[in-house]
Amino acid sequence: MDVTDLLARAAAAGASDLHLAVGETPLLRLDGQLQRMDLAPLSASQLVEGLAPLLEDDQRRQWRACEELDLAVSLADGSRCRLNLFCQHAGLAASVRLLPGRVPTLAELGLEEVFQPVAQYTDGLVLVGGPTGSGKSSSLAALVDWLNRERALHIITLEDPIEVIHSGQRSLVTQREIGRHSRDFAQALRSALRQDPDVIMLGELRDLESIRLALRAAQTGHLVLATVHTRSAVNSVDRLVEVFAAEEQPLVRAMLADSLRLVVAQVLVRRVGGGRVAAREVLVGTTAVRNLIREGRMAQLYSVMQTGGAVGMRTMEAALQALRAQGVIEPA
Repeated sequence: MDVTDLLARAAAAGASDLHLAVGETPLLRLDGQLQRMDLAPLSASQLVEGLAPLLEDDQRRQWRACEELDLAVSLADGSRCRLNLFCQHAGLAASVRLLPGRVPTLAELGLEEVFQPVAQYTDGLVLVGGPTGSGKSSSLAALVDWLNRERALHIITLEDPIEVIHSGQRSLVTQREIGRHSRDFAQALRSALRQDPDVIMLGELRDLESIRLALRAAQTGHLVLATVHTRSAVNSVDRLVEVFAAEEQPLVRAMLADSLRLVVAQVLVRRVGGGRVAAREVLVGTTAVRNLIREGRMAQLYSVMQTGGAVGMRTMEAALQALRAQGVIEPA
């Protein structure tokens, strides 16, 4: 099995993911749907030998010992992919996420207007939410690339793993991979605060300690960019509060109210004619939004989004309706 050839075929087909498993034919995810490739089922030796050139010796040993691995690798043609290697009932398996060959621009992603206010921010918290595979990482990568080109900053990214490589333009971009360059997100974030950052990008806000440190960083003169696995802007705000014990939540709400600048939640929807397009809802950290967060009245944030179009807010329902009106997606 030539994995490089499989990845090239997957990229040519426009696939987002390639799935490999012992006893199964390779499968592609196209426009959100799995499709089998016209190939024979894979044997264990084919899978191991095919992926071995992409792995270091200790990684090969870990995988064969049925330890899960998550890593990003660069291929000979300069492209990158993210590998998740694991064991399952039938044997070894791998899920491969194809990463863009270059960082998409904000304009290409339809985010230029949404993220325009970030140009004025020197501190605070910007969140990108959405389910797995909704393009959150690409959105943040495009924002980091734009800041890198437009402003002279020290940008530190904390990722697991590093997906997109940023070369310095006007900014210095320091990229650190959790597990290789630091033990965990919390430790890396503590260290980042001592490394003179202007911007800290977190691949994911996933635990109480990293959320606490991110809020503190956003309050102390740093711009913090992060993703969260949520389905709406309101859920994104709720998630950051609910991980804390009840007695801490009033303080966390106050910290979040002080620091929140922007929340973008996105989903990918099938486009008419093929492909997918992002539908996004936007919550802007206005005075009204901050007051509701501070008082714990999260349920009222949706109403604020409905009436906040003048400052760039919109609900997911409104975003989907706009795409239908433009003929981009099918009518409901």
